[in-house]
Amino acid sequence: MNLTELNRIATAMVAPGKGILAADESSGTIKKRFDAIGVESTESNRRDYREMLFRSREAMSQYISGVILYDETIWQDAKDGTPLVKLIEQSGAIPGIKVDEGTQALPMCPGELVTVGLDKLAERLKKYYERGARFAKWRAVIDIGSGIPSMTAIGVNAHALARYAALCQAAQIVPIVEPEVLMDGDHDIDRCYEVTTRVLNKTFQELRVQRVALEGMVLKPNMAISGKKCAKQASVEEVAEKTIRLLMACVPAAVPGIAFLSGGQSDEEATAHLNAMHKLGPLPWGLTFSYGRALQAAPQKAWSGKAENVAAGQNAFSHRARMNGLASKGEWQSSLEKKAA
Repeated sequence: MNLTELNRIATAMVAPGKGILAADESSGTIKKRFDAIGVESTESNRRDYREMLFRSREAMSQYISGVILYDETIWQDAKDGTPLVKLIEQSGAIPGIKVDEGTQALPMCPGELVTVGLDKLAERLKKYYERGARFAKWRAVIDIGSGIPSMTAIGVNAHALARYAALCQAAQIVPIVEPEVLMDGDHDIDRCYEVTTRVLNKTFQELRVQRVALEGMVLKPNMAISGKKCAKQASVEEVAEKTIRLLMACVPAAVPGIAFLSGGQSDEEATAHLNAMHKLGPLPWGLTFSYGRALQAAPQKAWSGKAENVAAGQNAFSHRARMNGLASKGEWQSSLEKKAA
């Protein structure tokens, strides 16, 4: 393992003013997104949509440091025969790959899930590296509800994340470690804070046990945030303050960077929260975004599957990428959104 090189890539992934595009939706998820805009989810439509994003020169070269791909996408070629991976590299961004294989019910733990996909991961990583992937992603899902999460669910998911991370580093691939505490419930921000603290502490404990080099990874956590169904929604300032307090308590300074997931927040909310956190610096690690829906909802709608809308889709993507790029330096203002509109 060349840790200097892993650290170089991890640091580039969280470079100031840039963040990661999560374009790794599973076939089921992208179908739901396409259904919402009236587009059939065929392989060629999925390819055309992602090619549109990767050819958005302004967004990709100025605001996107890396792209997380789905297995189908990493092997696809653009319409002109150029591998999509090459389009990403040509823009100056780093290609990455989602390697987990989704979730299964966790035995003896009703309502809880464990992420699977460790079997044969070492062989898959070799192939992905040869194809150009330099980082990977594995998502663990922790739900908050009545009597959950259990320590069992937190423990097995943290263990799997750490094993995945060790396999990645052995394959010379930077692991994005993503323990996501979901915001789907009616819990308040303090409950999210408490559960996320437990999840991050257990995750870093397991990473140490598995001998993962913290200098060669990126953390992708949720923010400390109210559940979607909570009657009292925390303010932007409270989300920023509690998230930073939580990260300072749980994330070692050796980690080069933290790239947040948006987790169901609206486009502007996700941007505002990230921006507010940068007002609380200086911070020991890079702090940026790794958004899927919060970067893609606008371009999907603008494109709507029509070739004549490609420029409009690219403009919408460039705008969201720029807004988040500014937020990752604490330079975003809501008035910039209104100007673009």
